[in-house]
Amino acid sequence: MSVKERKERERAARERLIVAAARELAEEQGWDAVTTRRLAEQIEYSQPVLYSHFRGKREIIGAVALEGAAELAAAVRAATAGVDGPRDRVAALARAYLDFAERNPAVYDAIFQLDGGLAYAQEDTPEPLKDAFAALMESLAEVAGNGIDPGLFTEVFWASLHGLATLTRASRLLPEYAEPRVELLVDRLAMV
Repeated sequence: MSVKERKERERAARERLIVAAARELAEEQGWDAVTTRRLAEQIEYSQPVLYSHFRGKREIIGAVALEGAAELAAAVRAATAGVDGPRDRVAALARAYLDFAERNPAVYDAIFQLDGGLAYAQEDTPEPLKDAFAALMESLAEVAGNGIDPGLFTEVFWASLHGLATLTRASRLLPEYAEPRVELLVDRLAMV
């Protein structure tokens, strides 16, 4: 292995360490606790080393969002793989999405709430974000209905899931209706 390859591997490892530390700190204490100073202390590197990877917190949030989007796509695909029937697939998708949001609140915020400097729904949208949307559309396209654009339907269904995730986390919805909400969303919006 050349010196250049070793340095690239070490740089990639440091970058993964920074992102992992940011995620951990954000999940434990919230995004306000994530500062470059605290991250540098946690990973035991100087702030200039951290800045050699990311220009600041915004880029770190963006890196967490991209990693989280890939994980969300994988979770949705895993939940829907091998599920028979469109209704059961859409219900599995909804549960997987809401479960991801509940288990990873800081990552969910990085993807959907915070400014990570990422473009959404544009030509230059990063691939992990496009793939997360595609993972939703894979199951939702088959229930969009005649004459309804599958992308549009996916946006509306996703917005509904996002609203449920956000309102549930803020304790604005009754906990006992969690499963009936999913059933109602699947039965009425997806009409399967």
